Amino acid sequence: VGGEPTVTVEGSGRGGRSQELALAAALALEGRPGVQLLAAGTDGTDGPTDAAGAFVDGGTVRRGAQRGVDAREHLARNDSHRFFDAEGGLVRTGPTGTNVRDLVLLRVDAGRGDEYAPLALRR
Repeated sequence: VGGEPTVTVEGSGRGGRSQELALAAALALEGRPGVQLLAAGTDGTDGPTDAAGAFVDGGTVRRGAQRGVDAREHLARNDSHRFFDAEGGLVRTGPTGTNVRDLVLLRVDAGRGDEYAPLALRR
């Protein structure tokens, strides 16, 4: 899927629209095996950060908690960058010299499609 997500900023945290989308997805995927999501800006910069975006799976929220960061709290503060910096999911490419919008890739393991059909990203 291409395009650029819109984020309503209510907090004073740090992050970009792709990292925000990835953190919301991490909460929706929490504890669910067999699905991964990558959200990133093709220019290599997501918001005012040094990351292009983030990678998440069903264990992202748990890994964050193990490292002392709470996904829901960070999402509420629009502080996705700090969450992923602690959790380890940031994707850093450096500037790419191009911009063809943002990219979101979703991978669902074979045989799990029906299990994830009703999945919706909610804040």
